[in-house]
Amino acid sequence: MFKHLRIIPFLFVLIMTCACHKNAGNQIPIIDFFKTAEKSTFRISPDGKYISYLKPYKDKQNLFIQSLSDGSVRMATSFTDYSLRGDYFWTFNDKIVFSQDIIALDELKLFTLDVADLKVHNILSLANVRIALLNRNRQNSDMITIRMNKRDPANFDIYRLNIKTGVLTPYLINPGNITEWYPDVDGKIRLVAASDGVNRTILYRPDDNTAFKPIIQSNFKTSVSPIAFTGEKDYFYALSNVNRDKTALVEINGKDGKERRVIFACENADIKDYDYSKNKHQIELVSWQAAKPQTHFLSADIKRIYDKLMVSLKGNEINIMDRDSAENKFIIFTYTDRNPGSYYLYQSDSSKLTKLGDINSSLKPAQLCEMKPVSFKASDGLTINGYLTLPLGQKKTGLPLIVMPHDGVFNQSSWWGYNQEVQFLANRGYAVFQVNYRGSTGYGKAFYSAGFKEVGGKIQQDITDGVKWLIKNKTADPKKVAIFGVGFGGFSALYGLSFQSGMYKCAIVQHCLINFFTYIKDAPPFMKPKVRMMYDQVGDPATDAPHLKAISPVFNTDKIRAPLLIFQGAKDDRANLSELNQFVRELQKQNGNDLVKYFLKPNERNIFRSERNRIEMYAEIEKFLDENMQVQH
Repeated sequence: MFKHLRIIPFLFVLIMTCACHKNAGNQIPIIDFFKTAEKSTFRISPDGKYISYLKPYKDKQNLFIQSLSDGSVRMATSFTDYSLRGDYFWTFNDKIVFSQDIIALDELKLFTLDVADLKVHNILSLANVRIALLNRNRQNSDMITIRMNKRDPANFDIYRLNIKTGVLTPYLINPGNITEWYPDVDGKIRLVAASDGVNRTILYRPDDNTAFKPIIQSNFKTSVSPIAFTGEKDYFYALSNVNRDKTALVEINGKDGKERRVIFACENADIKDYDYSKNKHQIELVSWQAAKPQTHFLSADIKRIYDKLMVSLKGNEINIMDRDSAENKFIIFTYTDRNPGSYYLYQSDSSKLTKLGDINSSLKPAQLCEMKPVSFKASDGLTINGYLTLPLGQKKTGLPLIVMPHDGVFNQSSWWGYNQEVQFLANRGYAVFQVNYRGSTGYGKAFYSAGFKEVGGKIQQDITDGVKWLIKNKTADPKKVAIFGVGFGGFSALYGLSFQSGMYKCAIVQHCLINFFTYIKDAPPFMKPKVRMMYDQVGDPATDAPHLKAISPVFNTDKIRAPLLIFQGAKDDRANLSELNQFVRELQKQNGNDLVKYFLKPNERNIFRSERNRIEMYAEIEKFLDENMQVQH
């Protein structure tokens, strides 16, 4: 009898261990979160006969083409060195133009592919040059419009490129202040934006033979962004917050720059996106993020399509990604907060919907976690919005918390939808908090400008107030809080570790910003127009030197005493590697190599493109959090 009683404690421990592993939500393998997309970046040929997409071949994204007449699929490229970039497009004569970033050589290659015989032609190979594909030409299908800084690293010029002969013809030479170009449906550029970094001017011309004329003057605090031309001569659509707080869809007269009418405005959020019919010269819908994505339809035809899709794809967010020239066949992308997304082909004449592929079929939505919109009051009373994702299970209080401040202060915000990092961390038992601090976009001009000169001030306080709010309402365990950031989010993580002593158990950063002096001074030549804007938004190195020094992590290594994990790509053109290496050495000297871990990847830019490197990174993150957060899985 006593022998059997001695077994009971052992059985109890065994049962609890099994229950603990079962309660972990059946941990999903890291590769299932971070593997290269199974199929992505679908496009349809202008004649509606083919679709194309990117798919991995030996760990690199390559181009595949499917015939819509018989369903046959051909692998069109077989690159094994570097993936194709996602900004490829079809021409009007069954060719595809695509590019490759040869990271090791800092070289960009531009290719064409003939769909008939799958022959690939390298038409441009340029080192230390950035190229963007702007437009294809209906009248001359061998001609495309591109933007590149070949002549001057600081300035982008516009060229016409004959993809058959490879001949480059200058179209618009940049006088030194043009930052944006807006082609019409025929590829003619009739609108441009000029900037000195602070002041911004929209210029218009009715045709190629007329000089550009300034029509709208504004500054970086006020936004007027042309998006497409209307069917009427001289009129164009734009997203504008002139004389209003929230960005609205408006129509503007190109002759004098005056608003003709407000087409649609939302009271509580900026209009962020739109769909445009090139055939009808009409904006068909606008969308915005108000906690979750919202849409307003401006076309009865497109609304009928969406109404049908919403029946078949109930519960999904739906976006039109591409369409053929007849606007009969549409590439549809769907997603949720627990689904990375799927692609479909919709044919409006028959209402036929055909699934084309998934980004990641390994993940099952039922095993993932809900992303909930939340809001709280900052210490000065300003309402701050964000998103909270809790792990599966009955426990909703006293959770270990990962804070994820977003990158891109003044040009970005966290949004509702699928986020692989969020879902990975939630699957490992962490609550994940994404906070849209003041200065984030989407909430209007007043909220945006409230972040000016508040880097290291109220912006960081908003993040701190959010953590305190989650601790006060008992969501978060105050002894188990970590912070994880990329870019400016990495700066926020290091700032929190430095100046919120005891709040964070550890921090993880990727391509982080550690010195505002060198970040501003060492900006790439093509970013120079934005430097003056950064003076007003963040600080002027000449007049605000004490403040910039006080908040820059590189000058505050003595304040970092918690475990830190750093990842960096050696080919990141915004990174000062010698400074970062010195920063890491100083931290390791003070705290030891075990407390500060650093991974530098040679052939990566700011975001790791190699699947192998991504898997290694998140395996290290999982191990690091296990060691420092001491969470039971």
